[in-house]
Amino acid sequence: MEDEAEIYDGARAQFPLTFGKQSKSQTPLEQIHNATRRSATAATASNESDKKSSSSKPSSEPVSPKPRIGPSRPPQSLANSDSNREEDDDDRDVPVGPPPPPPGQTVDDDDDGEAMVGPPRPPLRAVDDSDDDDDGEMVGPPRPTAPVSDSDEGEDEEEENQHRIPTSNEIVLKGHTKIVSALAIDHSGSRVLSGSYDYTVRMYDFGGMNSSLQSFRQLEPSEGHQVRHISWSPSADKFLCVTGSAQAKIYDRDGLTLGEFVKGDMYIRDLKNTKGHITGLTCGEWHPKARETVLTSSEDGSLRIWDINDFKSQKQVIKPKLARPGRTPVTTCTWDREGKYIAGGVGDGSIQVWTLKPGWGSRPDVHIEKAHSDEITGIKFSSDGRILLSRSFDGSLKVWDLRKTKEALKAFEDLPNNYSQTNVALSPDEQLILTGTSVERESPTGGLLCFFDRSKLELVSKIGVSPNSVVQCAWHPKLNQIFATTGDKGQGGTHILYDPTLSERGALLCVARAPRKKSVDDLEIQPVIHNPHALPLFRDAPSRKRQREKILKDPLKSHKPDLPMTGPGHGGRIGSSKGSMLTQYLMKKGGMLKETWMEEDPREAILKYADVAAKDPKYIAPAYADTQPEPVFAESDSEDEEKR
Repeated sequence: MEDEAEIYDGARAQFPLTFGKQSKSQTPLEQIHNATRRSATAATASNESDKKSSSSKPSSEPVSPKPRIGPSRPPQSLANSDSNREEDDDDRDVPVGPPPPPPGQTVDDDDDGEAMVGPPRPPLRAVDDSDDDDDGEMVGPPRPTAPVSDSDEGEDEEEENQHRIPTSNEIVLKGHTKIVSALAIDHSGSRVLSGSYDYTVRMYDFGGMNSSLQSFRQLEPSEGHQVRHISWSPSADKFLCVTGSAQAKIYDRDGLTLGEFVKGDMYIRDLKNTKGHITGLTCGEWHPKARETVLTSSEDGSLRIWDINDFKSQKQVIKPKLARPGRTPVTTCTWDREGKYIAGGVGDGSIQVWTLKPGWGSRPDVHIEKAHSDEITGIKFSSDGRILLSRSFDGSLKVWDLRKTKEALKAFEDLPNNYSQTNVALSPDEQLILTGTSVERESPTGGLLCFFDRSKLELVSKIGVSPNSVVQCAWHPKLNQIFATTGDKGQGGTHILYDPTLSERGALLCVARAPRKKSVDDLEIQPVIHNPHALPLFRDAPSRKRQREKILKDPLKSHKPDLPMTGPGHGGRIGSSKGSMLTQYLMKKGGMLKETWMEEDPREAILKYADVAAKDPKYIAPAYADTQPEPVFAESDSEDEEKR
């Protein structure tokens, strides 16, 4: 053994002291999730934990006192009398209540004090038996009704726990400066896209994101246009981005632009003859099955089906049925689960459904006139294609049975809606309907997330998400997490509600991942070198501010034009009076200054300087004074001049 120890010490000396040591323990997950726990649901979470602890308490009580009533004390406790046993219990500071019996034996205090062999009686039945033995009358409800009440309470608890909504914890994906109007989560739940009224799209990756919750890429699809809708492809390798412009764009999974659909000719009256939309888009959805098919709707009053392999022309143009001729915007659109039906919400409040079949046209198969009293902002098919949900500006959410469309199955009112992108969604099991509400000016409540039971058609719960309006919402089936976009004119964010016991991956990954610590290598200092004695080539250029100011004050160097005058003037300038100054005006009125240039003959005005030019030449004549004292003029070729 000593030789082995020496060998180990010698080998250990060849390694650094930090070799083999475990890293510092990370923050436990319970503490991390407690930091993200919602304050509004803290009470309910504690109540549930209390119920769980109370339900497990009877099974744990016989186990906890084992060290006090262990195998070393049973002979003494069983051999002693009742009085000695009470004294021993007082000496051992037994807690309030009857002491638990040792394993395999129970003591019945209500009887003659004899020890009872076997498992203990249920607490309720033991009390009832003792009451019957002592008084002969039963206190409280009769015995048969007790199990019935227990079952009713159990049913109530089951009904409460039937819809397990993961809302105990919450994180917020920030970064936008205005309200978040578009939301898309890929099918695996690893990436989230959010679009905003600040014209940008942010991309979040749960796998590469830490607790700082920062986006890894930011895009601006169309400069100066709001982002209105985002949709992933079925394979989640591309996504569609719809903005306020007339052209939708296709991006790959990493945010690189793959193409942009063409814009139509706005001067063509018939929309079926245009190659694309001519006004701003309102919504867009990728086909749930086909990887190359995309659906868009626009304010020009049409829906178009595109093939991403050809960005220059659409496959199909759909014009909704209108009560009056003209162009009514199509505010929203969607596919059903199998991609066989298309539903569109029209600006006149109607809902129209088309069936995709060979040779189909623009005539809708289902037309619900006046479904809402205002524009429709969101529609959603159920998985079986029989139920259609609609959300509108009129503050209502309606449930429609497509087999009976004369009247809605249910209309939920008092749901304020101020945004044209407010949608309606379903839970993964499609038992709950959820939608968001907007904030009104005089309302004390903020944005709510409302849950409705689809089978009973009643309100289940309302959850306060943010003091701002809630626009888009989604419940991801794989993550079991609820996404809600909020914001106002000054900020925007995406709230993610989850439960550590119910949810998987997604927010649980990034919350538990601490941000990377900064090392010395990450510090980059940009040095500033001051060297006044460097060569003139490397010196800073001197300031020319004073020189520019002097040039601006000089009318000649600055080429400052003369100030304009408002009427006919004097000396080439135009002014309101005949002279630009009062002195000139008075001299002209008095006859001291006369203007004769308008009445004088130009030829005579020039010839009066001929004698002066002949006597005292200044320019060209002196150069020919010696060689050509008398000027020689060329002979005229004109007959008129010869006659003269």
